[in-house]
Amino acid sequence: MAQKNPDSCFEHPKYAGFSPALDDAYRLLDSALIYYQGQPVGTVASTDHTAPAVNYSDCFVRDFFSAGLVMLLEGREDIVRSFLHVIMQLRGQQEALEGQQIAPGVLPASFRVHRDANGEESILADFGDRAIGRVAPVDSMMWWAALLRAYVRYTGDEAFARTPEIQRMLRMILSLCLQSRFEVFPTLLVPDGSFMIDRRMGVNGHPLEIQALFDMTLCCADLLVPEEGSQWLIDLAHRRRVVLRQYLQRYYWLDMDVLNRIYRFSTEMFGEDVENLFNIYPESIPEWLPEWLPDRAGYFVGNLGPGRVDFRFFSQGNLLMLVADLARPEQVEGLMNLIEMRWEDLIGRMPMKLIYPAIKTHEWRLITGSDPKNIPWSYHNGGNWPVLIWPFVAAAIKAGRYDMASRAWAEAEERLLRDNWPEYYDGRTGRLVGRRSNVRQVWSATGLLLARHLLDEPDVLNRLGFAPQPPDDPELMAATSMPQGTQNGGAR
Repeated sequence: MAQKNPDSCFEHPKYAGFSPALDDAYRLLDSALIYYQGQPVGTVASTDHTAPAVNYSDCFVRDFFSAGLVMLLEGREDIVRSFLHVIMQLRGQQEALEGQQIAPGVLPASFRVHRDANGEESILADFGDRAIGRVAPVDSMMWWAALLRAYVRYTGDEAFARTPEIQRMLRMILSLCLQSRFEVFPTLLVPDGSFMIDRRMGVNGHPLEIQALFDMTLCCADLLVPEEGSQWLIDLAHRRRVVLRQYLQRYYWLDMDVLNRIYRFSTEMFGEDVENLFNIYPESIPEWLPEWLPDRAGYFVGNLGPGRVDFRFFSQGNLLMLVADLARPEQVEGLMNLIEMRWEDLIGRMPMKLIYPAIKTHEWRLITGSDPKNIPWSYHNGGNWPVLIWPFVAAAIKAGRYDMASRAWAEAEERLLRDNWPEYYDGRTGRLVGRRSNVRQVWSATGLLLARHLLDEPDVLNRLGFAPQPPDDPELMAATSMPQGTQNGGAR
């Protein structure tokens, strides 16, 4: 559990007195701090003492990302540095299964500070073995790497990144992500339920959210010291980023022009120059999509693989595509047009919906295993998640849509304090507080705080390392370009 401290985490909170909501967000963040050996090293997921799941008193790597960025912007980089160091030290706690070799670079989903009867402290990591469904997350190492890069870029603490421990951890993570697999896609293959949507929702394979995080992780190659034998990893990460970007822009993007081509696809074609590269059957287009997708709008599909497109709208993945500058300018415009024109569906009364649309009827029972927490329009099956306010504001700023960012922030601020910071909301437009949602959810508060920082200082995105990427090397682009009939583009 969090250890209470009479002093505030921030000496002079930037938004003290700005609004009752932000004042309470600071109080929640202070009460959520986890201390180890007298120093704050993270935050619990929720301070709700009635939370049924005991791991909500853990510090989750994924949850801490927004809190970590807030702390950087509020002058508490020491907490972020301590968190990064603690997580790195925990990688050796994963239990080995008989006959199984643990992949180096895997980081825990969460940790907690344990105090025994004598007051001795120890840190216990959870690699998913204590989670519901025993799901081991893939994204923890990616969020850790992205936070490390943000810390170094914002503080200029290059010395921390160059320590032998950090260099070794980065090499482990990049080596794990870039290892050869049987599949020849430039994207990253992950098991079912290994990221934010961590219950069975039919998103195994190559989910969009992981691909955006994959690119953010590859960016961390610029923190490696070439003299330490890392130049090959730096070069490989650079090449993969070029191919990954092309692949996502070409094959994950969907607008009406693309949908019309899919609708008229011939199937089961052989040869190198076929248009229907993945053998997608037009009958797989869901009934809701043609009428829902407006003209001059589009989005990146949730998943893609042989014979399969997941046409659902995955908010986190789409927003991170813009935050990480992975989308072409016309795709940025098309995505923001879609959100604006389908505001009630995707934003509703709480920014924003995790997945649209919800899986319903017999499909819900088959895919989720009749999971009562994931009934239609709830939790991971179409629930509205307040933490998504920060990537939405960041994406809108990148797109130059400050009007949409301000509107979404106002929607969130109005309700979150009144509803006591819920984890998620239910219903088609998010009007209901989640039936099984915890209150006093920390990342709901830090998401709002971070979004306020971004609205008032848009340049902060650049200072945190989310600056537009430099033009790709023309020679490298030519060497790794993907002809229309090529799947892998030389990715491996």
